[in-house]
Amino acid sequence: MAELRFSIINRLLFIGRLIFVGWALAWLTTASASAQNTPSPNAVFLPNQVVRIANLPSLTAPSWKSTAVLATALETVIRDKDVCCGKDSGLEDAVLSASSLKDLSAKIEGRHVLSDGLSINVRAEYLSPSSLGAPALVSTLTNQKAMLVEWKSRVYVVYGAVYDETRIYDPDGWQFVIRKLLLLDVRFFDHRREVEFNSESDDWNTIQGVLTVSFVRQ
Repeated sequence: MAELRFSIINRLLFIGRLIFVGWALAWLTTASASAQNTPSPNAVFLPNQVVRIANLPSLTAPSWKSTAVLATALETVIRDKDVCCGKDSGLEDAVLSASSLKDLSAKIEGRHVLSDGLSINVRAEYLSPSSLGAPALVSTLTNQKAMLVEWKSRVYVVYGAVYDETRIYDPDGWQFVIRKLLLLDVRFFDHRREVEFNSESDDWNTIQGVLTVSFVRQ
């Protein structure tokens, strides 16, 4: 009698184990499917973000000569007439002798004397096509610093951008994809003044370089 009772108890325990294993497998399958359908909480995707530089001066080049366009574009970025780029300004000679954006970067880097005898120290950072990166472009514009870009052998002022942003909450940080660069063509004062570089229709290889400029008085 005792043996029969022990056998029945063993069978009930075995059936109970089977029921528990089946329930556990069903729960794991449901949880796995739910996890696959739920976006990762560690990333947030923000499309079509826009950043623009506020209160840039509306300057128009006096002619379409490359030196005139380069000087006006640089003056738009620097916003200090004693420094750039008219007669007797600190950077007048450097701009008038520059043949390209890269050449301009080399000529204005360093110390320059102003008409009042004081001096400035200019920092010019030229980014070649191979070193261009979306994070640097977005960061510079977010800090309200305009840039110059040479695109298809013409110089423009970069005053804004449209970009996609992915916020990743881990050591990798933020990721950016540039959709558009918002440009000013200082040759014009009308609707032709505002130009867009569209990454979907334009070739990044046609951008020859980007220049950021800052200075301090000494």
